[in-house]
Amino acid sequence: MSRVKIYGIHSVQAALDYSPQHIHQAWVDSHRQDRRLSQLLEDLKKIGINPEKVDRKKLDRLADGNNHQSIVLEIELPSAQSEDALKQAVSSLTGMPLFLVLDNVQDPHNLGACLRTADATGVHGVIITKDNAVGITPTVCKVASGAAETVPVYQVTNLARTLRWLKDQGVWIFGAAGEAEQTLYQCDFKLPMALVIGAEGKGMRRLTREQCDWLVKLPMQGSVSSLNLSVATGAMLYEVVRQRSIPS
Repeated sequence: MSRVKIYGIHSVQAALDYSPQHIHQAWVDSHRQDRRLSQLLEDLKKIGINPEKVDRKKLDRLADGNNHQSIVLEIELPSAQSEDALKQAVSSLTGMPLFLVLDNVQDPHNLGACLRTADATGVHGVIITKDNAVGITPTVCKVASGAAETVPVYQVTNLARTLRWLKDQGVWIFGAAGEAEQTLYQCDFKLPMALVIGAEGKGMRRLTREQCDWLVKLPMQGSVSSLNLSVATGAMLYEVVRQRSIPS
């Protein structure tokens, strides 16, 4: 794990809530005193972190000039897991598998938002590509609001090969594609599955698409032709949740 600086009330609170063991050091504005910041300081002290009181200029430097809201932490980022870890996770699952696959997604805000939705919808793991894609960064963790610590992220070198392996394990592959003939409301998601979302603007790569058992789309009834990647991911995952919540 690599150490990075995070800052801001919400990011610090998420670190305390979901990964307090990864916090190594804290700095706080020596001139700010309010109830919200005081509570964070008390919570840090409870886990053995005694924040260093510094002036605002030092906080500005630690946060690279960003809005730190008077507090900065040094933490260890959660790490992406390996393909072997993915295989172990699939083999040990007892419930109906649900994986989210992101094919060369490069925007950290999209990855963070997808992780947050994955946590909310009970996704068992998010699979990302090792090359030409964003990994777990401070921005991803901030947008994910704790989900980067709760949802396993598996980084693979050959996505097409990984999808073939998942199919061999009985997992059906659904790929999101605007040109698909059927919408997500015409699909049966009550089966072991992985949902594949392609990169921003480009969609899935050819070899990824060839591994999909079905292509599905969101019905678009307005003038825009597509939705933001993370918004589309959320809509699709919640349709999976809706279908699976209906008694058989």
